[in-house]
Amino acid sequence: MSFAVHGLAVSQGIAIGHAHLVSHALLEVAHFTIAPRHVESEVTRLHSAVAAVKAELTGLKNATLTGAAPSEVDAFVGLHLMFLEDPMLVEAAEQLIRTRRANAEWALVQQMEQLVDQFEAIEDPYLRERKADVVQIVERVVKVLLGHPGHLPPKRKDGLGTIIVAHDLSPTDTIGFKDHAVAGFITDVGGPTGHTAIVARSMSIPAVVALRHIRHVIKDDEMLIVDGTRGVVIVDPDERVLEEYRLRKAELELERSKLKRLKSMRPATLDGEEVQLLANIELPPDAVQAKGVEADGIGLFRTEFLFMSRDTWPDEDEQFEAYRTVVKTMAGRPVTVRTLDVGADKELEGATQREDNPALGLRAIRYCLAEPKMYLTQLRALLRASHYGKLKILIPMLASSTEIDQTLVLLEKAKAQLRERKIKFDEHVPVGGMIEVPAAALCLGAFTKRLQFLSIGTNDLIQYTLAIDRGNEAVAHLYNPLHPAVLRLIHQTIQAGAKAGIPVSVCGEMAGDPDCARLLIGMGLRHFSMHPAQILEVKQEILRADSLDLTAKVQRLLKLEEPDKVREAVEKL
Repeated sequence: MSFAVHGLAVSQGIAIGHAHLVSHALLEVAHFTIAPRHVESEVTRLHSAVAAVKAELTGLKNATLTGAAPSEVDAFVGLHLMFLEDPMLVEAAEQLIRTRRANAEWALVQQMEQLVDQFEAIEDPYLRERKADVVQIVERVVKVLLGHPGHLPPKRKDGLGTIIVAHDLSPTDTIGFKDHAVAGFITDVGGPTGHTAIVARSMSIPAVVALRHIRHVIKDDEMLIVDGTRGVVIVDPDERVLEEYRLRKAELELERSKLKRLKSMRPATLDGEEVQLLANIELPPDAVQAKGVEADGIGLFRTEFLFMSRDTWPDEDEQFEAYRTVVKTMAGRPVTVRTLDVGADKELEGATQREDNPALGLRAIRYCLAEPKMYLTQLRALLRASHYGKLKILIPMLASSTEIDQTLVLLEKAKAQLRERKIKFDEHVPVGGMIEVPAAALCLGAFTKRLQFLSIGTNDLIQYTLAIDRGNEAVAHLYNPLHPAVLRLIHQTIQAGAKAGIPVSVCGEMAGDPDCARLLIGMGLRHFSMHPAQILEVKQEILRADSLDLTAKVQRLLKLEEPDKVREAVEKL
Protein backbone atom coordinates (compact mmCIF):
# COMPACT_ATOMS: atom_id res chain seq x y z
CA MET A 1 0.00 0.00 0.00
CA SER A 2 1.34 3.41 -0.98
CA PHE A 3 1.67 6.10 1.70
CA ALA A 4 3.66 9.28 2.41
CA VAL A 5 5.71 10.26 5.47
CA HIS A 6 6.68 13.87 6.22
CA GLY A 7 10.00 14.89 7.78
CA LEU A 8 12.58 17.65 7.61
CA ALA A 9 14.07 18.46 4.20
CA VAL A 10 17.83 19.00 4.65
CA SER A 11 19.31 18.32 1.21
CA GLN A 12 17.40 19.26 -1.94
CA GLY A 13 16.61 17.04 -4.89
CA ILE A 14 14.55 13.96 -5.73
CA ALA A 15 15.71 10.37 -5.36
CA ILE A 16 13.93 7.26 -6.68
CA GLY A 17 15.20 3.86 -5.61
CA HIS A 18 14.99 0.80 -3.38
CA ALA A 19 15.22 0.87 0.42
CA HIS A 20 18.29 -0.48 2.18
CA LEU A 21 17.80 -0.72 5.96
CA VAL A 22 20.89 -0.06 8.07
CA SER A 23 20.92 -1.84 11.43
CA HIS A 24 20.78 0.12 14.69
CA ALA A 25 23.36 -1.77 16.75
CA LEU A 26 22.67 0.07 20.01
CA LEU A 27 19.23 -1.54 20.19
CA GLU A 28 20.90 -4.95 20.24
CA VAL A 29 23.13 -4.36 23.28
CA ALA A 30 22.41 -6.64 26.23
CA HIS A 31 23.78 -6.42 29.78
CA PHE A 32 25.44 -9.42 31.37
CA THR A 33 28.00 -10.06 34.12
CA ILE A 34 31.33 -11.62 33.16
CA ALA A 35 33.47 -13.92 35.29
CA PRO A 36 36.37 -12.26 37.21
CA ARG A 37 38.95 -14.19 35.19
CA HIS A 38 37.55 -12.72 31.94
CA VAL A 39 37.65 -9.05 33.00
CA GLU A 40 41.06 -8.29 31.47
CA SER A 41 40.18 -10.01 28.19
CA GLU A 42 36.94 -7.96 28.06
CA VAL A 43 38.97 -4.75 28.50
CA THR A 44 41.29 -5.92 25.71
CA ARG A 45 38.27 -6.61 23.50
CA LEU A 46 37.05 -3.04 24.07
CA HIS A 47 40.42 -1.49 23.17
CA SER A 48 40.78 -3.73 20.10
CA ALA A 49 37.39 -2.57 18.79
CA VAL A 50 38.31 1.07 19.44
CA ALA A 51 41.62 0.59 17.62
CA ALA A 52 39.82 -0.97 14.62
CA VAL A 53 37.45 2.00 14.37
CA LYS A 54 40.33 4.47 14.75
CA ALA A 55 42.14 2.79 11.85
CA GLU A 56 39.02 3.02 9.68
CA LEU A 57 38.51 6.70 10.55
CA THR A 58 42.15 7.51 9.84
CA GLY A 59 41.74 5.95 6.39
CA LEU A 60 38.72 8.16 5.75
CA LYS A 61 40.62 11.23 6.96
CA ASN A 62 43.35 10.46 4.44
CA ALA A 63 40.68 10.15 1.73
CA THR A 64 39.66 13.77 2.31
CA LEU A 65 43.25 14.89 1.70
CA THR A 66 43.33 13.16 -1.70
CA GLY A 67 39.91 14.51 -2.69
CA ALA A 68 38.23 11.08 -2.54
CA ALA A 69 35.80 12.42 0.08
CA PRO A 70 34.28 15.90 0.61
CA SER A 71 36.26 18.30 2.78
CA GLU A 72 33.33 18.52 5.25
CA VAL A 73 34.04 14.93 6.30
CA ASP A 74 37.54 15.72 7.55
CA ALA A 75 36.29 17.78 10.50
CA PHE A 76 33.63 15.24 11.45
CA VAL A 77 36.12 12.38 11.31
CA GLY A 78 38.50 14.43 13.45
CA LEU A 79 35.69 14.98 15.94
CA HIS A 80 34.90 11.25 16.09
CA LEU A 81 38.58 10.46 16.64
CA MET A 82 38.61 13.05 19.42
CA PHE A 83 35.66 11.36 21.14
CA LEU A 84 37.52 8.03 21.03
CA GLU A 85 40.43 9.74 22.83
CA ASP A 86 38.13 11.27 25.46
CA PRO A 87 38.69 9.62 28.88
CA MET A 88 35.01 10.26 29.70
CA LEU A 89 34.09 7.65 27.09
CA VAL A 90 36.54 4.79 26.63
CA GLU A 91 38.45 4.99 29.95
CA ALA A 92 35.22 5.38 31.90
CA ALA A 93 33.76 2.36 30.08
CA GLU A 94 36.87 0.40 31.01
CA GLN A 95 36.27 1.32 34.66
CA LEU A 96 32.72 0.03 34.42
CA ILE A 97 33.99 -3.28 33.03
CA ARG A 98 36.37 -3.63 35.97
CA THR A 99 34.08 -2.42 38.78
CA ARG A 100 30.77 -3.85 37.57
CA ARG A 101 32.19 -6.85 35.68
CA ALA A 102 30.03 -5.69 32.77
CA ASN A 103 30.37 -6.60 29.11
CA ALA A 104 32.16 -4.02 26.97
CA GLU A 105 29.14 -3.13 24.77
CA TRP A 106 26.93 -2.30 27.74
CA ALA A 107 29.66 -0.34 29.56
CA LEU A 108 30.33 1.79 26.49
CA VAL A 109 26.63 2.54 25.96
CA GLN A 110 26.24 3.59 29.60
CA GLN A 111 29.01 6.18 29.23
CA MET A 112 27.55 7.32 25.93
CA GLU A 113 24.20 8.04 27.61
CA GLN A 114 25.91 10.21 30.25
CA LEU A 115 27.65 12.29 27.56
CA VAL A 116 24.42 12.60 25.55
CA ASP A 117 22.65 13.99 28.63
CA GLN A 118 25.30 16.72 28.85
CA PHE A 119 24.88 17.64 25.18
CA GLU A 120 21.08 17.72 25.54
CA ALA A 121 21.42 20.64 27.97
CA ILE A 122 23.29 22.83 25.46
CA GLU A 123 21.20 25.70 24.06
CA ASP A 124 23.01 26.21 20.75
CA PRO A 125 21.34 23.93 18.13
CA TYR A 126 24.57 23.20 16.25
CA LEU A 127 26.41 22.12 19.39
CA ARG A 128 23.38 20.26 20.76
CA GLU A 129 23.24 18.11 17.62
CA ARG A 130 26.82 17.01 18.20
CA LYS A 131 25.37 14.52 20.66
CA ALA A 132 24.59 12.52 17.53
CA ASP A 133 28.33 12.23 16.86
CA VAL A 134 28.82 10.61 20.29
CA VAL A 135 26.05 8.12 19.54
CA GLN A 136 27.43 7.34 16.10
CA ILE A 137 31.00 6.70 17.16
CA VAL A 138 29.79 4.43 19.99
CA GLU A 139 27.52 2.55 17.56
CA ARG A 140 30.49 2.06 15.25
CA VAL A 141 32.53 0.50 18.07
CA VAL A 142 29.55 -1.58 19.24
CA LYS A 143 29.10 -3.00 15.72
CA VAL A 144 32.72 -4.18 15.79
CA LEU A 145 32.21 -5.70 19.27
CA LEU A 146 29.07 -7.51 18.09
CA GLY A 147 30.87 -8.83 15.04
CA HIS A 148 28.78 -7.14 12.33
CA PRO A 149 30.34 -3.83 11.31
CA GLY A 150 27.77 -3.54 8.52
CA HIS A 151 27.70 -4.06 4.79
CA LEU A 152 27.28 -1.82 1.80
CA PRO A 153 24.23 -2.25 -0.43
CA PRO A 154 24.77 -4.07 -3.73
CA LYS A 155 24.40 -2.18 -6.99
CA ARG A 156 20.91 -2.58 -8.46
CA LYS A 157 20.42 -4.37 -11.79
CA ASP A 158 17.40 -2.21 -12.71
CA GLY A 159 19.58 0.93 -12.77
CA LEU A 160 17.79 2.56 -9.84
CA GLY A 161 19.79 3.82 -6.91
CA THR A 162 19.64 2.77 -3.29
CA ILE A 163 17.87 4.77 -0.59
CA ILE A 164 19.65 4.34 2.74
CA VAL A 165 17.13 4.03 5.60
CA ALA A 166 18.62 4.37 9.09
CA HIS A 167 17.96 5.53 12.61
CA ASP A 168 20.89 7.90 12.07
CA LEU A 169 24.01 8.07 9.92
CA SER A 170 27.52 9.21 10.71
CA PRO A 171 29.61 11.12 8.14
CA THR A 172 31.79 8.04 7.80
CA ASP A 173 28.73 5.91 7.04
CA THR A 174 27.60 8.47 4.48
CA ILE A 175 30.97 8.51 2.72
CA GLY A 176 31.19 4.71 2.89
CA PHE A 177 28.18 4.57 0.57
CA LYS A 178 29.73 7.05 -1.90
CA ASP A 179 30.63 4.57 -4.65
CA HIS A 180 27.57 2.33 -4.35
CA ALA A 181 24.90 4.13 -6.40
CA VAL A 182 23.29 5.65 -3.33
CA ALA A 183 20.49 7.97 -4.42
CA GLY A 184 19.25 9.34 -1.08
CA PHE A 185 19.27 9.21 2.71
CA ILE A 186 16.35 9.10 5.15
CA THR A 187 16.69 8.84 8.93
CA ASP A 188 14.56 8.67 12.08
CA VAL A 189 16.40 11.57 13.71
CA GLY A 190 18.51 14.57 12.69
CA GLY A 191 18.32 18.26 11.91
CA PRO A 192 19.51 20.86 9.38
CA THR A 193 22.87 21.32 11.17
CA GLY A 194 23.44 17.59 11.68
CA HIS A 195 26.23 15.57 10.06
CA THR A 196 23.90 13.69 7.69
CA ALA A 197 22.46 16.99 6.44
CA ILE A 198 25.84 18.70 5.99
CA VAL A 199 27.52 15.77 4.23
CA ALA A 200 24.45 15.01 2.08
CA ARG A 201 24.38 18.64 0.90
CA SER A 202 28.10 18.56 0.12
CA MET A 203 27.56 15.40 -2.00
CA SER A 204 24.33 16.79 -3.58
CA ILE A 205 22.37 13.74 -2.42
CA PRO A 206 18.68 14.28 -1.44
CA ALA A 207 18.01 13.69 2.26
CA VAL A 208 15.03 13.84 4.60
CA VAL A 209 15.55 13.46 8.36
CA ALA A 210 13.48 13.55 11.56
CA LEU A 211 11.04 10.94 10.18
CA ARG A 212 10.74 9.41 13.68
CA HIS A 213 10.20 5.63 13.28
CA ILE A 214 10.74 5.32 9.55
CA ARG A 215 12.93 2.20 9.92
CA HIS A 216 9.98 0.35 11.44
CA VAL A 217 7.50 1.08 8.63
CA ILE A 218 9.69 0.42 5.60
CA LYS A 219 10.72 -3.02 4.34
CA ASP A 220 14.09 -3.82 2.84
CA ASP A 221 14.12 -3.41 -0.98
CA GLU A 222 10.80 -1.49 -1.02
CA MET A 223 10.44 1.19 -3.70
CA LEU A 224 10.79 4.76 -2.33
CA ILE A 225 10.67 8.33 -3.55
CA VAL A 226 12.62 10.88 -1.48
CA ASP A 227 11.63 14.49 -2.05
CA GLY A 228 14.48 16.39 -0.41
CA THR A 229 12.94 19.73 -1.34
CA ARG A 230 9.54 19.23 0.30
CA GLY A 231 10.62 16.82 3.06
CA VAL A 232 8.38 13.96 1.88
CA VAL A 233 9.09 10.23 1.52
CA ILE A 234 6.62 8.20 -0.58
CA VAL A 235 6.61 4.46 0.12
CA ASP A 236 5.62 1.99 -2.63
CA PRO A 237 4.42 4.67 -5.11
CA ASP A 238 2.10 3.70 -7.99
CA GLU A 239 3.14 4.18 -11.62
CA ARG A 240 1.36 7.54 -11.98
CA VAL A 241 3.22 9.05 -9.00
CA LEU A 242 6.50 7.51 -10.19
CA GLU A 243 6.12 9.11 -13.62
CA GLU A 244 5.33 12.50 -12.07
CA TYR A 245 8.47 12.38 -9.91
CA ARG A 246 10.67 11.14 -12.76
CA LEU A 247 9.65 14.26 -14.67
CA ARG A 248 10.28 16.55 -11.67
CA LYS A 249 13.66 14.88 -11.05
CA ALA A 250 14.72 15.53 -14.67
CA GLU A 251 13.64 19.18 -14.37
CA LEU A 252 15.58 19.67 -11.12
CA GLU A 253 18.73 18.13 -12.57
CA LEU A 254 18.50 20.44 -15.58
CA GLU A 255 18.11 23.45 -13.28
CA ARG A 256 21.07 22.33 -11.18
CA SER A 257 23.31 22.04 -14.24
CA LYS A 258 22.26 25.55 -15.33
CA LEU A 259 23.13 26.97 -11.89
CA LYS A 260 26.75 25.88 -12.28
CA ARG A 261 27.07 28.32 -15.17
CA LEU A 262 26.41 31.18 -12.75
CA LYS A 263 29.45 30.40 -10.59
CA SER A 264 31.77 32.94 -12.20
CA MET A 265 29.12 35.64 -12.71
CA ARG A 266 29.17 38.66 -10.42
CA PRO A 267 25.93 38.86 -8.36
CA ALA A 268 24.11 42.04 -9.39
CA THR A 269 20.48 43.00 -9.96
CA LEU A 270 19.04 43.86 -13.38
CA ASP A 271 19.41 47.56 -12.60
CA GLY A 272 23.08 47.19 -11.68
CA GLU A 273 23.01 46.96 -7.86
CA GLU A 274 26.08 44.95 -6.71
CA VAL A 275 25.37 42.27 -4.08
CA GLN A 276 27.83 40.35 -1.91
CA LEU A 277 27.19 36.62 -1.44
CA LEU A 278 29.14 35.33 1.54
CA ALA A 279 29.32 31.88 3.14
CA ASN A 280 28.50 30.60 6.63
CA ILE A 281 30.92 27.97 7.93
CA GLU A 282 31.21 25.91 11.10
CA LEU A 283 34.59 24.26 10.51
CA PRO A 284 37.85 25.41 8.91
CA PRO A 285 37.61 22.88 6.00
CA ASP A 286 34.22 24.39 5.02
CA ALA A 287 36.13 27.37 3.63
CA VAL A 288 37.23 25.16 0.70
CA GLN A 289 33.60 24.67 -0.34
CA ALA A 290 32.93 28.40 0.05
CA LYS A 291 35.83 29.19 -2.25
CA GLY A 292 34.63 26.49 -4.68
CA VAL A 293 31.37 28.36 -5.35
CA GLU A 294 33.29 31.65 -5.55
CA ALA A 295 31.74 33.14 -2.42
CA ASP A 296 32.75 36.77 -1.86
CA GLY A 297 34.10 35.82 1.56
CA ILE A 298 33.04 34.27 4.85
CA GLY A 299 30.15 36.15 6.42
CA LEU A 300 29.95 33.96 9.52
CA PHE A 301 32.55 31.59 10.97
CA ARG A 302 31.03 29.98 14.06
CA THR A 303 33.85 29.26 16.51
CA GLU A 304 31.85 27.06 18.92
CA PHE A 305 33.22 23.88 17.32
CA LEU A 306 36.67 24.59 18.76
CA PHE A 307 35.29 24.72 22.32
CA MET A 308 32.90 21.76 22.35
CA SER A 309 33.20 18.31 23.96
CA ARG A 310 36.32 19.09 25.98
CA ASP A 311 37.14 19.77 29.63
CA THR A 312 39.41 22.77 28.96
CA TRP A 313 39.24 25.73 26.62
CA PRO A 314 41.42 25.60 23.48
CA ASP A 315 44.61 27.57 23.96
CA GLU A 316 45.62 30.61 21.94
CA ASP A 317 47.85 28.74 19.48
CA GLU A 318 45.19 26.13 18.67
CA GLN A 319 42.61 28.83 17.98
CA PHE A 320 45.09 30.94 16.01
CA GLU A 321 45.88 28.02 13.68
CA ALA A 322 42.16 27.41 13.01
CA TYR A 323 41.44 31.08 12.24
CA ARG A 324 44.58 31.50 10.15
CA THR A 325 43.68 28.40 8.10
CA VAL A 326 40.36 29.93 7.06
CA VAL A 327 41.87 33.38 6.38
CA LYS A 328 44.62 31.90 4.19
CA THR A 329 42.16 29.62 2.36
CA MET A 330 40.03 32.63 1.40
CA ALA A 331 43.14 34.32 -0.04
CA GLY A 332 42.32 37.99 0.49
CA ARG A 333 38.54 37.70 0.67
CA PRO A 334 37.05 38.91 3.98
CA VAL A 335 36.49 36.42 6.82
CA THR A 336 34.05 37.40 9.58
CA VAL A 337 34.64 35.38 12.74
CA ARG A 338 31.95 35.32 15.43
CA THR A 339 33.34 35.06 18.93
CA LEU A 340 32.21 32.21 21.15
CA ASP A 341 28.42 31.84 21.25
CA VAL A 342 27.53 29.26 23.90
CA GLY A 343 25.70 29.41 27.20
CA ALA A 344 26.67 28.67 30.79
CA ASP A 345 25.10 25.23 30.34
CA LYS A 346 28.11 24.21 28.23
CA GLU A 347 30.19 21.66 30.11
CA LEU A 348 33.51 23.51 30.16
CA GLU A 349 36.10 23.77 32.92
CA GLY A 350 35.41 26.92 34.91
CA ALA A 351 31.87 27.32 33.58
CA THR A 352 29.09 28.35 35.89
CA GLN A 353 26.26 26.01 36.85
CA ARG A 354 23.48 25.13 34.47
CA GLU A 355 20.56 27.51 34.19
CA ASP A 356 16.85 26.77 34.06
CA ASN A 357 16.44 28.94 30.95
CA PRO A 358 19.81 29.27 29.20
CA ALA A 359 18.26 31.00 26.13
CA LEU A 360 17.65 34.02 28.39
CA GLY A 361 20.69 33.53 30.58
CA LEU A 362 24.47 33.79 30.52
CA ARG A 363 25.10 33.01 26.86
CA ALA A 364 27.14 34.44 23.97
CA ILE A 365 28.70 37.86 24.77
CA ARG A 366 27.36 37.74 28.34
CA TYR A 367 29.22 34.48 28.90
CA CYS A 368 32.42 35.81 27.30
CA LEU A 369 32.43 38.97 29.42
CA ALA A 370 31.92 36.82 32.51
CA GLU A 371 35.04 34.82 31.48
CA PRO A 372 37.51 37.59 30.49
CA LYS A 373 40.56 35.32 30.59
CA MET A 374 38.98 32.95 28.07
CA TYR A 375 37.72 35.85 25.94
CA LEU A 376 41.12 37.57 25.88
CA THR A 377 42.69 34.33 24.65
CA GLN A 378 40.21 34.18 21.75
CA LEU A 379 40.67 37.87 20.93
CA ARG A 380 44.46 37.50 20.85
CA ALA A 381 44.17 34.48 18.54
CA LEU A 382 41.86 36.40 16.22
CA LEU A 383 44.14 39.44 16.14
CA ARG A 384 47.14 37.24 15.32
CA ALA A 385 45.22 35.65 12.42
CA SER A 386 44.32 39.13 11.10
CA HIS A 387 47.95 39.54 10.01
CA TYR A 388 47.34 36.92 7.28
CA GLY A 389 44.27 38.41 5.55
CA LYS A 390 41.05 40.38 5.91
CA LEU A 391 39.65 39.26 9.25
CA LYS A 392 36.65 40.87 10.95
CA ILE A 393 35.42 40.21 14.50
CA LEU A 394 31.69 39.73 15.15
CA ILE A 395 30.15 40.01 18.64
CA PRO A 396 27.10 37.77 19.20
CA MET A 397 23.80 38.53 20.94
CA LEU A 398 24.38 42.17 21.84
CA ALA A 399 21.58 43.88 23.75
CA SER A 400 23.22 47.11 24.96
CA SER A 401 26.05 49.53 24.21
CA THR A 402 27.67 48.60 27.55
CA GLU A 403 28.48 45.13 26.18
CA ILE A 404 30.15 46.73 23.15
CA ASP A 405 32.21 49.06 25.32
CA GLN A 406 33.38 46.23 27.56
CA THR A 407 34.33 44.14 24.53
CA LEU A 408 36.29 47.00 22.96
CA VAL A 409 38.20 47.52 26.25
CA LEU A 410 39.15 43.83 26.24
CA LEU A 411 40.13 44.05 22.56
CA GLU A 412 42.48 46.96 23.32
CA LYS A 413 43.95 44.96 26.20
CA ALA A 414 44.50 41.98 23.86
CA LYS A 415 46.28 44.30 21.40
CA ALA A 416 48.51 45.66 24.16
CA GLN A 417 49.43 42.11 25.23
CA LEU A 418 50.41 41.22 21.64
CA ARG A 419 52.46 44.41 21.29
CA GLU A 420 54.38 43.45 24.44
CA ARG A 421 55.12 40.08 22.82
CA LYS A 422 56.09 41.85 19.57
CA ILE A 423 53.51 39.84 17.57
CA LYS A 424 52.16 41.42 14.37
CA PHE A 425 48.44 41.98 13.82
CA ASP A 426 46.08 44.33 12.00
CA GLU A 427 45.73 47.40 14.24
CA HIS A 428 42.40 48.30 12.60
CA VAL A 429 40.48 45.01 12.64
CA PRO A 430 36.80 45.84 11.96
CA VAL A 431 34.45 44.96 14.81
CA GLY A 432 30.76 44.26 14.19
CA GLY A 433 27.72 43.22 16.16
CA MET A 434 25.03 40.59 15.75
CA ILE A 435 21.46 41.90 15.77
CA GLU A 436 19.58 38.95 17.27
CA VAL A 437 17.70 40.56 20.14
CA PRO A 438 14.76 42.98 19.60
CA ALA A 439 16.36 45.39 22.11
CA ALA A 440 19.36 45.75 19.77
CA ALA A 441 17.20 46.32 16.68
CA LEU A 442 15.26 49.04 18.52
CA CYS A 443 18.35 50.96 19.77
CA LEU A 444 20.62 50.89 16.74
CA GLY A 445 22.02 54.42 17.14
CA ALA A 446 24.26 53.33 20.00
CA PHE A 447 25.49 50.39 17.90
CA THR A 448 26.24 52.27 14.68
CA LYS A 449 28.37 54.82 16.60
CA ARG A 450 30.64 52.11 18.00
CA LEU A 451 30.75 49.36 15.34
CA GLN A 452 32.03 49.06 11.78
CA PHE A 453 29.35 46.63 10.53
CA LEU A 454 26.18 44.78 11.60
CA SER A 455 25.00 41.24 10.95
CA ILE A 456 21.37 40.20 11.45
CA GLY A 457 20.99 36.71 12.91
CA THR A 458 17.44 36.03 11.76
CA ASN A 459 17.15 32.63 13.48
CA ASP A 460 17.44 34.08 16.99
CA LEU A 461 15.78 37.39 16.09
CA ILE A 462 12.64 35.51 15.03
CA GLN A 463 12.79 33.28 18.11
CA TYR A 464 13.12 36.17 20.57
CA THR A 465 10.65 38.46 18.77
CA LEU A 466 7.89 35.83 18.61
CA ALA A 467 8.77 34.14 21.95
CA ILE A 468 8.99 30.77 20.19
CA ASP A 469 11.49 27.99 20.85
CA ARG A 470 12.04 26.64 17.35
CA GLY A 471 13.36 23.41 18.86
CA ASN A 472 10.03 22.81 20.62
CA GLU A 473 7.81 20.71 18.35
CA ALA A 474 4.66 21.96 20.11
CA VAL A 475 5.22 25.55 18.92
CA ALA A 476 7.62 25.13 15.98
CA HIS A 477 4.75 25.70 13.51
CA LEU A 478 4.41 29.25 14.89
CA TYR A 479 8.00 30.11 13.92
CA ASN A 480 7.43 32.55 11.05
CA PRO A 481 10.22 34.52 9.31
CA LEU A 482 7.57 36.57 7.49
CA HIS A 483 5.81 37.85 10.59
CA PRO A 484 5.31 41.65 10.15
CA ALA A 485 7.14 42.42 13.43
CA VAL A 486 10.20 40.43 12.33
CA LEU A 487 10.30 42.06 8.89
CA ARG A 488 10.08 45.56 10.37
CA LEU A 489 13.00 44.88 12.73
CA ILE A 490 15.10 43.58 9.83
CA HIS A 491 14.15 46.54 7.61
CA GLN A 492 14.92 49.21 10.17
CA THR A 493 18.28 47.59 10.92
CA ILE A 494 19.22 47.66 7.22
CA GLN A 495 18.07 51.28 6.95
CA ALA A 496 19.96 52.34 10.10
CA GLY A 497 23.14 50.82 8.68
CA ALA A 498 22.67 52.64 5.36
CA LYS A 499 22.07 55.95 7.15
CA ALA A 500 25.24 55.50 9.26
CA GLY A 501 27.26 54.35 6.26
CA ILE A 502 28.11 50.89 7.65
CA PRO A 503 27.39 47.56 5.90
CA VAL A 504 24.62 45.27 7.15
CA SER A 505 24.40 41.56 6.32
CA VAL A 506 21.86 38.83 7.04
CA CYS A 507 23.50 35.56 8.12
CA GLY A 508 20.47 33.55 9.30
CA GLU A 509 18.45 30.96 7.36
CA MET A 510 16.49 33.73 5.58
CA ALA A 511 19.61 34.76 3.65
CA GLY A 512 19.90 31.31 2.05
CA ASP A 513 16.19 31.01 1.20
CA PRO A 514 15.68 31.85 -2.50
CA ASP A 515 12.03 32.72 -1.75
CA CYS A 516 13.23 35.54 0.55
CA ALA A 517 15.94 36.92 -1.76
CA ARG A 518 13.73 39.45 -3.56
CA LEU A 519 12.14 40.55 -0.29
CA LEU A 520 15.55 41.27 1.26
CA ILE A 521 16.77 43.07 -1.89
CA GLY A 522 13.67 45.26 -1.72
CA MET A 523 14.50 46.06 1.93
CA GLY A 524 17.89 47.35 0.82
CA LEU A 525 20.04 44.34 1.79
CA ARG A 526 23.24 44.01 -0.25
CA HIS A 527 25.20 41.50 1.88
CA PHE A 528 23.86 37.93 2.15
CA SER A 529 25.61 35.13 4.09
CA MET A 530 24.51 31.49 3.83
CA HIS A 531 25.61 27.86 3.53
CA PRO A 532 27.89 27.53 0.47
CA ALA A 533 25.46 25.05 -1.16
CA GLN A 534 22.77 27.77 -1.28
CA ILE A 535 24.82 30.50 -2.95
CA LEU A 536 24.16 29.70 -6.62
CA GLU A 537 20.40 29.40 -6.17
CA VAL A 538 20.23 32.73 -4.34
CA LYS A 539 22.52 34.28 -6.98
CA GLN A 540 20.04 33.23 -9.66
CA GLU A 541 17.24 35.13 -7.88
CA ILE A 542 19.41 38.24 -7.52
CA LEU A 543 20.35 38.24 -11.21
CA ARG A 544 16.62 38.21 -12.06
CA ALA A 545 15.70 40.98 -9.59
CA ASP A 546 15.06 44.68 -10.24
CA SER A 547 15.92 46.48 -7.00
CA LEU A 548 14.06 49.73 -7.86
CA ASP A 549 10.84 47.87 -8.63
CA LEU A 550 11.21 45.66 -5.53
CA THR A 551 11.88 48.61 -3.21
CA ALA A 552 8.50 50.18 -4.03
CA LYS A 553 6.66 46.86 -3.63
CA VAL A 554 8.37 46.00 -0.33
CA GLN A 555 7.55 49.44 1.12
CA ARG A 556 3.85 48.62 0.63
CA LEU A 557 4.34 45.08 1.93
CA LEU A 558 5.87 46.33 5.20
CA LYS A 559 2.67 48.18 6.04
CA LEU A 560 0.67 44.93 6.18
CA GLU A 561 -0.35 43.68 9.62
CA GLU A 562 -1.51 40.11 8.88
CA PRO A 563 1.14 37.35 8.48
CA ASP A 564 -0.94 35.52 5.84
CA LYS A 565 -1.25 38.66 3.73
CA VAL A 566 2.50 39.27 4.05
CA ARG A 567 3.19 35.74 2.77
CA GLU A 568 0.86 36.27 -0.21
CA ALA A 569 2.62 39.55 -1.03
CA VAL A 570 6.08 37.92 -0.80
CA GLU A 571 4.99 35.15 -3.20
CA LYS A 572 3.93 37.83 -5.73
CA LEU A 573 7.35 39.53 -5.63
